[in-house]
Amino acid sequence: MSVSKLGKFAVVGLSAAWLAGCSTTATESDNAAMAEEGTGTEAADTMAESDDATYGAGENGGVSSVIVEDDAAMAADMQDVDPLEGVATVFYFDFDKSIVRPAAREALAKHAEFLINNPDARIVLEGHADERGTREYNMALGERRAKAVLRYLTIQGVAASQIETVSFGEEVPVSFGHDDDSWQLNRRVEVRYE
Repeated sequence: MSVSKLGKFAVVGLSAAWLAGCSTTATESDNAAMAEEGTGTEAADTMAESDDATYGAGENGGVSSVIVEDDAAMAADMQDVDPLEGVATVFYFDFDKSIVRPAAREALAKHAEFLINNPDARIVLEGHADERGTREYNMALGERRAKAVLRYLTIQGVAASQIETVSFGEEVPVSFGHDDDSWQLNRRVEVRYE
């Protein structure tokens, strides 16, 4: 589990604990006291009817008649769902090319949508090459591939400040074979969320 996910879980957990500790529910004696003070019997009746509602304290310490929606619980439920589940994070390239394949565009569009909707999210695009060619050439090729994905994402509307590019050239292979299948697996850009 990444540090950013742990941080999000901690924030959601602490928020839920804070809401649970600070919330109060109205009792019959509270409703009667509010009715006697003239704060509105209609509000007191509404509060008595909805037993599962959460209420907040007003400035004077009295119970407010405004029902607070449980947005924190709904947000926590939504946080458990990974919007990028099943979306590709590795994009492959043809030999000696740095052009994003048409097959990758749908997955990259989903990454772009996520990044646009989450401006605090950051990614690192890691460019790789196969073992053929010189070390310097492969470093440059890996960088061109990462920059091609960066250009595609920025054209979709992602802020360039959310994206970092790194080239590993031939230094971090996925497959150690010396055939076309192995080389194809090594010609890639990997998307890593920070």
